[in-house]
Amino acid sequence: MTGYPWAAFGQGIGAAALTGLAVMFVTFVIAVARGLHRIVDIAWGIAFAAVALVSYAVSAGQGDDARRLLVTVLTVGWGLRLAGHIAARGRGHGEDARYEAMLARAPGNRNLYAARMVYLLQGVLVVLVSLPVQAAQYITGPLGPVAYAGGALWLVGMFFEAVGDHQLARFKADPANRGRVMDRGLWSWTRHPNYFGDFCVWWGLFLIVCDAPAAAAATVVSPLVMSFLLINGSGKRLLERHMADRPGFAEYTARTSGFFPRPPKRSRPTR
Repeated sequence: MTGYPWAAFGQGIGAAALTGLAVMFVTFVIAVARGLHRIVDIAWGIAFAAVALVSYAVSAGQGDDARRLLVTVLTVGWGLRLAGHIAARGRGHGEDARYEAMLARAPGNRNLYAARMVYLLQGVLVVLVSLPVQAAQYITGPLGPVAYAGGALWLVGMFFEAVGDHQLARFKADPANRGRVMDRGLWSWTRHPNYFGDFCVWWGLFLIVCDAPAAAAATVVSPLVMSFLLINGSGKRLLERHMADRPGFAEYTARTSGFFPRPPKRSRPTR
């Protein structure tokens, strides 16, 4: 495999940045018109899909076609599934409580504050997290064993994410479960199967880059950032803080893994 084309990759990052920010700008305009900033969560997956497609287009003729197509299809599939799920979940609902609480603290114009703290930030994160997807487009060598392992890990992630979301949606649709903690199916093995799924998806996409060690070293920050967001940022930590006072949640956390799946602990019999 010849040397990695850093100049072309740099130009690709520029195109990805324009794409990610453009998606967020259009979303911001729509959100302001509708008075509903929660739609930025839908744009998160769409922005990743758009960046992958643009990266594929601008890198035409530069990298291995099989790798380019694989990483693009996997990213677009993940992004559009996530966007569709969030859109369906939020249909008919008002503003998300997280954004309402944040905007209530806005020091001035709420929309301008949202533009800086939500849309611009998410646009930058999309470009940063998707660096492996962009870098993979320029690797000229054929797919190796590590790349195939990355594809397998992506499949594991999509299983946990899609099945976990489906199980939770069915649970919430039953009025008898109102106010109860979801502790069935994958949710009995991990308190966050969807976040664990995202974790696997992005480490899987990163492994597809590892056939080019220099590109992998330059982009490993991306799955690390996503892992931080899922575990210590706006994912697991924030959601569990919101659910801490829910009846039965303490018992659920005592028997169920916080992130990485494992069989649930058995309750000790009382004497």
